[in-house]
Amino acid sequence: DLVLDGSSAITWIGAGAPYVSFSGVDTREPVAFDYLYGSFRGMTYSNIMYLGSGRLLVPRMQIGVASTAWGIAADGVLGIGPTSSGLGTLQNSLDQTIPTITDRLFGEGSITRPAVGIFFQPIFPNTVNYGEITFGGSNPQMYDKQVRYVDITTTAPSSRYWGIDLRVTYGKKKILDYTAGIVDCGCTFIYLATDAYDRYKAATGGIVNEANGLLQISLAEYDALSDLNFHIGEQIYRLIPNAQIWPRSLNEKIEGGANDIFLIVKPLTTPTGAGCDFINGYVFLQRFYTVFDDQRHQFGIARHKFTKAIAN
Repeated sequence: DLVLDGSSAITWIGAGAPYVSFSGVDTREPVAFDYLYGSFRGMTYSNIMYLGSGRLLVPRMQIGVASTAWGIAADGVLGIGPTSSGLGTLQNSLDQTIPTITDRLFGEGSITRPAVGIFFQPIFPNTVNYGEITFGGSNPQMYDKQVRYVDITTTAPSSRYWGIDLRVTYGKKKILDYTAGIVDCGCTFIYLATDAYDRYKAATGGIVNEANGLLQISLAEYDALSDLNFHIGEQIYRLIPNAQIWPRSLNEKIEGGANDIFLIVKPLTTPTGAGCDFINGYVFLQRFYTVFDDQRHQFGIARHKFTKAIAN
């Protein structure tokens, strides 16, 4: 099992089970990558990669094999970041990028353009949760109406990743002025610059829970929550109150009581103006269909049937 990550270009394995291959070629290139909460070090190999129970074949895929790994709760990472996010990964060639899965599929003619469509649904209690990755574009069956695109930001360092410009409001209150940040399926939560986080915290009445670091609110405060609005392009993408809380069915995994209510917004370590003032992670992607288009250097987003679902 691999973690899907939108902030890195490299795919690697070996954090758990050892790598055993009779066909892989050791390319003798040391690799390393540091994530928000984790890292790995290892060597690259060239091999055939199979995805989706072997339904999709990626020939001559350059993968990393970990010698050391930290903070990764899986056997490795499936990197679907833009090609530019691979800069600095190859330790003997820091100014070179590493081909991504979409690069290889596009180069082989298996897909018409290097783009990835992503669908996640919210976590419903006692159900099998569904997600889907579409290489080469989007799957219209997974979203409502149309995907709307915005250009990747020009603000560094967000411009190296799936970075976009947006502003955030809570109801009618300003939380974050128009600024750059990234969309990343490899992060669980939504992260805001420290000053924006403080404004959200004050607006919701949340108090930091010492056990898990999340903002905790009462049932009355939950009932009073407003929408958290992301102004992207000419559209407003709203997280309804239920989309702003951690799934209560999973409270035990974060040291919470069964009826506790936790918000899914956390602080970054820097104030506004650092070049990456937000990270919209997995909890955001559960509510919107997204497309990462490396050929057009654009990010696409659409609503789907679970955008306003009461799941948490």
